[in-house]
Amino acid sequence: MLDRTDSDSAERINGLVRKLLAKRSLDRAVGRYEDLIESGLSSLDIVNLMLAVEADFDIKIPEQEMTPSNFRTIARIDALIQTLTTKSG
Repeated sequence: MLDRTDSDSAERINGLVRKLLAKRSLDRAVGRYEDLIESGLSSLDIVNLMLAVEADFDIKIPEQEMTPSNFRTIARIDALIQTLTTKSG
């Protein structure tokens, strides 16, 4: 069951990433371990992604977790969400 949850959240994150890429006229799939900056997101896009993740998953990301490494890939964001939701639930 945990794998299903991880997969569902990764898909949701991927959707958020694709929306941000679409704003840059980039319509492409992003792999789970693909670097998001190299995929076409800017630093500002990453900040917007942090905000979108908080809103979409109804979580608050602690300031100390708002690091470039935590938002480098979909897999890292997914791991962060799993950690935060496990702590709160």
